[in-house]
Amino acid sequence: MNVQQSIIIPATKEQVWRVISDIRHAHQHISAIKSLVIIEQPKEGLKGLKWQETRTMFGKDATETMWITESQTNSLYKTKAQSHSCDYYSEMKIIEGQEQCELIMGFTGVPQSLFAKIMGKLMSRFMTEQLKKTMQADLKDIKSAVLAIHNLNTE
Repeated sequence: MNVQQSIIIPATKEQVWRVISDIRHAHQHISAIKSLVIIEQPKEGLKGLKWQETRTMFGKDATETMWITESQTNSLYKTKAQSHSCDYYSEMKIIEGQEQCELIMGFTGVPQSLFAKIMGKLMSRFMTEQLKKTMQADLKDIKSAVLAIHNLNTE
């Protein structure tokens, strides 16, 4: 499963980055995140940051441990999680334009067991549609946070 969603934010890449890279406070910006606990904090940068996040997914609370595998300041970060016999990869990427940025959120799920592969095939369409809705809601929350934190007027 591979899903990608994006949103336009009338802000600089630095303003967007300040919000998306503030993982410690993501639960304050993204309404679906119920709680967040930092497990490992790197000495500098984001690479190696590991946290446990509880959020509402598919109508239920789910807790996952995630970590950042790659980070380029003001540009992107990539995460990995492992759960239910699957490896999950996500990416937050900023593309700067004229007086705005496009924030792109990507997600890939890779089943690691035969059972996970079969369930993935059976549930793929439903999961993809639900994931798109979840990602779009997260992106809207992030946009609102960027605009509010930086007192940006969109009118």
